[in-house]
Amino acid sequence: MTRTSEHLPGTPPVCAVRGFLLEDSGDITVPSAAPRPCSHPGCGVLVRDGTGRCPKHPKQTWAKKPTAAKRITGRALQRLRAELFDREPLCRPCYRNGLVVLASMRDHILALEEGGTDTDDNAQPICEPCHDVKSKAERARGVRRAWAGYREGKP
Repeated sequence: MTRTSEHLPGTPPVCAVRGFLLEDSGDITVPSAAPRPCSHPGCGVLVRDGTGRCPKHPKQTWAKKPTAAKRITGRALQRLRAELFDREPLCRPCYRNGLVVLASMRDHILALEEGGTDTDDNAQPICEPCHDVKSKAERARGVRRAWAGYREGKP
């Protein structure tokens, strides 16, 4: 049997021993979720509703940036990809290192998120391992940019 603390009418009971919300499922009261700290950097408020954020730090909904570059998709992208591989079939980073590896992807030299354009002069043929390494570095820079916003006080 779980002990519950006194609670106000209309509010769910909170376990006096553990501090998490309890759900009433008939004759047995079971915990719904253990409290977790707010996921906003620097906030330690315990959240019990499962959202991961306290009321002071609501999660921002994702929206495409108005300045985002227009991406080429569909048949136009497939045509550009085929033209690129016809002109330059080898992975450009591997070729610079003296390796002969067939390219399998059309890659942006400067990522669109970092200000690159979706044009031929910003495209290079690349193999999957090189693309993975490059993408990992781009993701790390993106995370640093996001955290820099938090450090500067932006939500």
